[in-house]
Formats: sequence, structure tokens, C-alpha cells
Amino acid sequence: MNENDVHGTVADGFEAVREEFAAVVAEEGGTGAQLAAYVHGRRVVDLWTGDEAAGDALTGVYSSTKGAATLVAALLVQDGTLALDEPVARHWPEFAAAGKSGITLRDVLTHRSGVIGVDGGFTADELADDRTIAGRLAGQRPYWRPGSAYGYGGFVVFAIVNEVIRRVTGTALQEIFEERIRAPYGLDLHLGLPEVLEDRYREILPGLATPEELAAFWATVPGPHSITGIGYGLNSATPLDQVAFLNTRRVRALGQASAGGVGNARGLAALYAAAGFGLDGRAPLLKPDTLGEFAMLHSTGADLVTGPQGQYALGFQAKGLRYPFLSANAFGHNGSAGSESFADPVSGIAFGYTRRRFSFNWSYPEHDRLAAAVHRAATDA
Repeated sequence: MNENDVHGTVADGFEAVREEFAAVVAEEGGTGAQLAAYVHGRRVVDLWTGDEAAGDALTGVYSSTKGAATLVAALLVQDGTLALDEPVARHWPEFAAAGKSGITLRDVLTHRSGVIGVDGGFTADELADDRTIAGRLAGQRPYWRPGSAYGYGGFVVFAIVNEVIRRVTGTALQEIFEERIRAPYGLDLHLGLPEVLEDRYREILPGLATPEELAAFWATVPGPHSITGIGYGLNSATPLDQVAFLNTRRVRALGQASAGGVGNARGLAALYAAAGFGLDGRAPLLKPDTLGEFAMLHSTGADLVTGPQGQYALGFQAKGLRYPFLSANAFGHNGSAGSESFADPVSGIAFGYTRRRFSFNWSYPEHDRLAAAVHRAATDA
């Protein structure tokens, strides 16, 4: 079977989405990809390419994990269990060290805390475990004055959130996700992949590039001890190998809440359908006021870590700024291996996309094409 062959189904009116997906797959050369979408809780797209990325195959979704973790935090805020504007140190006193006593949960969720890593960096083994990350972050001085700017903390933000949740509820974020979100909806998205599902995992693959392309890319990459390097875990003695990260069983088993999730396009799309629109006859997980708070723009302008392409709501990325054809409060999160996921409250779209192969320069232009194709079909239907 040709790995570029497209499999799966689309609803009437979404045929153009299949055509666009097929074009993307052909241009990418068979990376192994999946695309799923819901509109107002009804699945309208379920596509994949190649045996190695069958519709129910699982792979690493990296920072798309943050969308799942944010949904847990949002549910606890909705319950009244967490308060966004309380200092983190109220529940976790050790976190107050080194000038962090005033940092709130809202600061953390909007990447405004300045706590994006630690001096000397983390080993890959340490980054697998939220408890270990939290223990090292407790004594770390922020890398900028909290609240004065924002910068993406790719591997550590939700270790802080998770520690607060543990201190308040006695339960880990991963357990709450399993009990309240993943299991009730049967989502193919895991924060801690059970051993029994390992045979469905497909390894992430490194990006393809010529030596000249790689040389040009690395010639402009910030140094490992820069703000960007710290934010991406490159400031340890052995810089983090992101490709290898989720191909390690320990990372998949622990499911750290910032970047350790494993899933597929169906799972990502269904997560956002359940959050914003309801799924399988159930009401949405988030009430309108909660959804409005978490989808509201919080951090805009230049990101100290990633540059001008930041823009954050509360925990989620602000997808209405990323894709101007979506509504202002569209929300979601992508992942560095190329996954993408979001919900648009106006059009009713819940979108999920995964691919197995990294882009060598972390650029995924197919996101724009596929998101636009789904939006056109949904709004023309």
C-alpha cells in the first residue's frame, strides 16, 4: 500500500477537505498524518494516510498536550476548586523562593511568570516527570520580572499547574484528566499511555533536510543559554533531543502535562468538541462563562521565547489570531512535531491533526491549508 494513499471518510460537503489533505500528503512525501474534525459535535472529517498512521494509531502530540491540561484546570476553576488570581505559593509554599511569592496561577497559564526553566537545564529523564520538574522550579529565580512580559515555557508550565492541583486536591492532573475527560468520552488522547496500548504507538521521526538547509537553520538558532534556549530545554549539558523525547517509554508512561501526551487526530478533535460544543449527546464540559474566560486573549505581542508568533489566551493558544478566518476567541494548542488542535466557538469547528515526522525547522504550513479547508466546508455547508 502506498503511504501517500488517503483513507477514511468525510461528510457530504467536506469533499474538498479530503482533496486538500491528499495534496498535503503528496507534497510532504508520506510523513504519516491524520486529520479529524467535528462541527457542532458531529464528526465530519476522519482521514489518515499510510498503514503506519491508521486512524486509531497513536503518536506523540507534544505541546498539544497543553490543551488537555488546560481543560483540567478550567474544570477545576469552574468547580471553584482553583482560583486563577491566588498566588501559587498559597498552596505550594516552597514556590515563593527567589522572588516568586506573588506569581499567580493566571500568570503561569498565560506564560507571564518568568519561570520557563532552571539554571543548568533539565536532563531528559527529569523532564519526563512533573514532580521532578516542580521540585527544581521551586527554588529557581524567574528569568524576567513576573507580569512584565510573556514567554513560552514549553516543557515546564504545566508542571507548576500540576503541583498546585496536587496540593489543592491531592490528585494529579493526569488522574483528573483520565477520570473526568478521557475515560467518559473514550478519547484517544492519553496523559500517561497504558502499557497495553503500546502496540498502537508509532514513533516520531526526525525531520528531513539537506546539509545546507540544516546548516542555514542552525546558524540562526539562539544559543542554549538564551531565553529561547532555556524555554526549549536546550541549556543542559546534553541539550534535549525533542524527537527522542516521546519515543521514550518513560515519557509516554508518565504523560507529563506540558508535552508528554500521546494521541491521534480523532482524540484531539473530540477533546475540543467535548469542551466547547458537547459530544455524544452530552452538554459541553465548559460553561459559557468559563469558556469565555479561558478563550479570552491574555498575552499578546512579542513572545520573549518564540518571537512574534506567540499570542495566548488562558492556557490555550489564541487561534483566532493564528488563523484570521476563525473567530476572535478560537482557542487550542499545537505541538512541535506538527500536531494542531483547536475549537472555534462561532463556526462550531473542533479540529485535530497529527503527523509523525518533525519539520527540521519547526514550520508546518499545511496547518493553514487544512484549517482553512475545514472552515470553508463548515461555513459553506
